[in-house]
Amino acid sequence: MDNLLVIGIILAMMIVLLIAGLYIHSVLLASGIIGLILLEGFGILPGLLGNEPFNRVASYTLTTIPLFVLMAQFILQSGLVQDIFYMVHKVSKGKNSLLGILTLIIGGLLGAVSGSGTATSASLGQVAIPELRKHGYSAPLAGAIAASGGSLSGIIPPSIILILYGVATETPVGSLFVGAFIPGILTMIVFILVMLLYFRLDRKKRSQIEEPVIQDAPLPEKLSVIRLLIVSVIAILIVVVIFGGIYSGVFTPTEAGAVGAFVGLIAALVLGKVNFQFFKTSVVETVKLTGMVMIIMIGAQIFGRFVSLSLLPRRLIELIEPIMDTPVLVLIAISVVLFIMFMFIEGAAVILMSIPVILPIIQELQVDILWFGVFVAVICTIGLITPPVGLSVYAVAGVSGISSGSIFRISMVFAIVAMVVVCGLMIAFPGLATWLPNSM
Repeated sequence: MDNLLVIGIILAMMIVLLIAGLYIHSVLLASGIIGLILLEGFGILPGLLGNEPFNRVASYTLTTIPLFVLMAQFILQSGLVQDIFYMVHKVSKGKNSLLGILTLIIGGLLGAVSGSGTATSASLGQVAIPELRKHGYSAPLAGAIAASGGSLSGIIPPSIILILYGVATETPVGSLFVGAFIPGILTMIVFILVMLLYFRLDRKKRSQIEEPVIQDAPLPEKLSVIRLLIVSVIAILIVVVIFGGIYSGVFTPTEAGAVGAFVGLIAALVLGKVNFQFFKTSVVETVKLTGMVMIIMIGAQIFGRFVSLSLLPRRLIELIEPIMDTPVLVLIAISVVLFIMFMFIEGAAVILMSIPVILPIIQELQVDILWFGVFVAVICTIGLITPPVGLSVYAVAGVSGISSGSIFRISMVFAIVAMVVVCGLMIAFPGLATWLPNSM
């Protein structure tokens, strides 16, 4: 069967299956297998479905994922998030706009040490939204702030997206982590500026129509000075251990995950939160997320084989050849396509299914692979707060009771501004992502 016809059939089938609500790993697996059968016949299946799926996930680099997720769970279950936000609330008392700024900063730092945007967004939704409401923020804006703060885990290391990209392209994960630092901070600053503008507009509207305040998950009335000091030291220690260890070369990103998990466990012990339920919840959530990523990787590996045999990358290069002399136009086109994909599909799946198609184009353009990985992570961050599958928004809506639609209306503005400003600056000044890694 003609390759173009097979590509058309598989793409149409993928769209139908996604609309039907099938899980992305099932869609990738089915599309890959059926596409390979149409191209090569049934004879290709025994070798493809034998040891290759195991070899794909039996990677030393991939052990970074469960280790960082376990660290995230230890931190979340220890109550560290609530304690940190209590300090944020005290620092910003009487300064309403400062509370929103500090919430976004704390969201970025929590994402940095947890690597889980959904978990961070849910935590912020529980502890931040009630306080934001009390300080004059509308429910949708408070939800958008919590979701945007959590979404920063997509770009601020240790990001699972960066880990998967590093595995898929054989790019050093440590270099990706370091390269993402400046764009991550830049994305946070853009979110803060948009939030301040929205808060001013929102305050004028709320002066005319006062909405009821949500009373949910109140902060503790008082924390001892000793506990606040311990929490501050632990939070700083975790960040310093991870980034300092990786940047200085003391340990690899995988080892950093193990060290981070150990520090997270020590933190929980110091805070008196360790019990059977603590370990049960942490391990179960780690297994769930890790298992999801591994299954997606198996499906994406088979789909990637189909993409290679169908010569789709080569045909795309031929199709865009008229603009290949202008790399900026190609990058803009790729970023728009990825942006749309991240709106509909979970981030890890987008990375694993798109890299086999896009990487040959990037190599043809002679674009730095590390820079492109950070670029993709920025787009993924934006995708976590865009409809219809903005996981951070749904996490916040689930724990706060605020409708996801009202949050999306504001978070979309965060996403579009970040897309234009951060992605535009990265294209204009590639050194934003490459300078730090080159200086290591």
